[in-house]
Formats: sequence, C-alpha cells, structure tokens
Amino acid sequence: MAYDFDTIARDYDRMNRLMTLGLDCRWRKRAVRELSTFHFPLSTLDVACGTGDMVVELMKHGCTVIGVDLSEEMMAIARQKAPTATYMIADAEHLPFEDNSFDVVTCAFGVRNFVHLEQGLGEMLRVLKPGGRMVILELATPDSVVVRPFYNLYTRRLIPLLGKWLAGSREAYTYLPRSIERFPKGKDFLAVLEHVGVRASERKMTFGVCREYVAVKD
Repeated sequence: MAYDFDTIARDYDRMNRLMTLGLDCRWRKRAVRELSTFHFPLSTLDVACGTGDMVVELMKHGCTVIGVDLSEEMMAIARQKAPTATYMIADAEHLPFEDNSFDVVTCAFGVRNFVHLEQGLGEMLRVLKPGGRMVILELATPDSVVVRPFYNLYTRRLIPLLGKWLAGSREAYTYLPRSIERFPKGKDFLAVLEHVGVRASERKMTFGVCREYVAVKD
C-alpha cells in the first residue's frame, strides 16, 4: 500500500461518506448486483477490504467472505460491522491462497493503492476460479469538461480542508485525490487488465466519478 491507513482508520468511514456525498454506498450495492447471475452462496474474497463496507454488502446477499487488508486498524472496524466474516492481514500482491479458490474476487476503491498494480491484479485473477467473476470499483476523474472543474475544486481544495478539520489529517486527504488523478481509468485500465490476462467491461457511474470493471475468468 502507498499510504498507512492505520492513521486514518477511525475517521475513514465518515470521510468516505462526506467525500462521495454518500454515493459510495450506492456504488457498492450496484456492484454486488453484478453477481445476480450466479447461484448463491458464493465464496468471495474482498481485497483491500478496509473497514468492511463491501464485506457487509456481499454478506447481505449470502456470500461467504474473506476480507484481506494490510491495515489492522481498518479491519478492527470491519470485524465490528461483520463479525462472522473472516479477516486476514495479507498483501494483495502476495495473496495467501491457492489457485482457483474463489467464485468471486472484489476490490472496492483499493486497487489504486497497489504498489505494483499488475502484480496485485494478477494475484486477484490467480485465486479466482475459472468462470468466476472479478468486480472492481475505483474512483476516477470525470470525463466531462463541464463537470471536471467542479470536481477538481472539490477534491483538490475542499477535501484536504475537510480532512484537516474533521480527521486531523490534511496529508491523507491530499494523497487520496492525487492517487485518483494518477490512476489509469477507462480504456487505460482495461488495457492493464487485458495485459494481466483478462478482458473486462467498464460501467461509469455518477458522471464517471466511479468506474465499475467486471471480468470473467476463462
């Protein structure tokens, strides 16, 4: 991971809701609906699970979930939300599971923090069963020239100030918007996935501020 998320774990959920105006919850729900063509229950791995919001959403639909993350403080919060899930400290780039272990592998707003992006994506693909589905949610700068100036003002100016006032960490909430700007989106990210070995589709949500990428392993 590129940032020590232990330092902001306590305020992470509150800041997420504030930064996305609560839309992150809707985006996760929509992503989990991508699994509706499968037969539940599903064995699911949630990579970079953080404070467990995606774990909770998956379990609502009957999935059995293992959440992995490098931040013990974040997972301590996840355990409170979904105590019946399984949690492990694990590096996304070196997942401690055998090949073809899971029906579904998800990652919500975490892949942009992988130090070596293709290595992490390759690991997610490796542990996915043939015919299994990979679902990735990630934030992105919007394509619209009309929306983008307002987005930039909000993310570059207001979010760092809110991070300082409400979470005591301007640095963390300066890093997060910058990590979004640097991360490949759309066709560029689809090309990365194809290079790893899987073709994916993209769905834009909320003016493209959130992107959903879905792939099925051959």
